[in-house]
Amino acid sequence: MKLILRADVENLGNLGDVVEVKPGYGRNFLLPQGLAMLATDANLKAFELERKKLQAKMDALRAQAQDMQTRLEALEVVIPMHVGDNDKLYGSVTTTIIGDALAALGAEVDRRRILMDAPIRTLGEHPVRVRLHASVMAVVTVKVVSDHQAEETEAQAAEEQAESQEAAAQA
Repeated sequence: MKLILRADVENLGNLGDVVEVKPGYGRNFLLPQGLAMLATDANLKAFELERKKLQAKMDALRAQAQDMQTRLEALEVVIPMHVGDNDKLYGSVTTTIIGDALAALGAEVDRRRILMDAPIRTLGEHPVRVRLHASVMAVVTVKVVSDHQAEETEAQAAEEQAESQEAAAQA
């Protein structure tokens, strides 16, 4: 089945490419999602008229994804987890947990866009990829800490804040 791509599709092609795909993929995914149209002479002419508008839309989406990439890469996501003996995690850190932690930091990301080879099962810093656009990938640093360590850090931060407020009040 020959199709004209109306958007960048990962592992397939870019806007305007004429591609050959299996009929089921074209009929059941690309055409209903509006990502492609049948490659006929009439559609080729219609696409050329619509191309500038689609390109501007794709450029806007890419720019928005790049802005989000810079915001995400500046974040350090800290996830407290319950640990047992030898700093062994009970459970693992999954895309859902990372997505919730990002949302708590004000960066809404669909958990299906968070790419992990396997769930995180150890303490420490782990790079996690987030696909924001077909051509834009962000790498977020996820720091997994024990929940006891997180409580101590929060208490220490609250103590420092109280001291700074007290110093400000005396000045």
